[in-house]
Amino acid sequence: MVQRGVQKTTLAKPSTRKQKWWVVDASGKTLGRLATRLATVLMGKHKPGYTPHVDTGDYVIVTNASKINVTGNKLEQKEYQRYTGYMGGLKTEKMGRLLARKPELIINLAVRRMIPKGRLGRRMLKKLKVFGGESHPHAAQKPESLVVS
Repeated sequence: MVQRGVQKTTLAKPSTRKQKWWVVDASGKTLGRLATRLATVLMGKHKPGYTPHVDTGDYVIVTNASKINVTGNKLEQKEYQRYTGYMGGLKTEKMGRLLARKPELIINLAVRRMIPKGRLGRRMLKKLKVFGGESHPHAAQKPESLVVS
């Protein structure tokens, strides 16, 4: 008996994955739209061989993080919270002040909240390299330009 038209689902293995390097210029881009595109590339959902339980994503370099745009009054109203570990150690900081102090952290937090939680998500987040300025030390990897609308 011959079966015709049988399709097999191929699952990616860590040994068969191909990872590329991408570079994104964040100047003038909206934070949320940029973060969703970066999360998609880090997870590997832009590839046809995407497998949810395998890290099939690519490396992403983000430059000019300090020139990111946000909509509305988020610079004055949105607050980021962190806890020091001591009694009464809850620290809050407005987005505008954090953007001036650590622009890389804003993009990193936005992308972190969009990728899976757990060991696999932490492994994916390590492939995100964010820089506040124009230059980056990853020229040897020959990154290609990634188009983000």
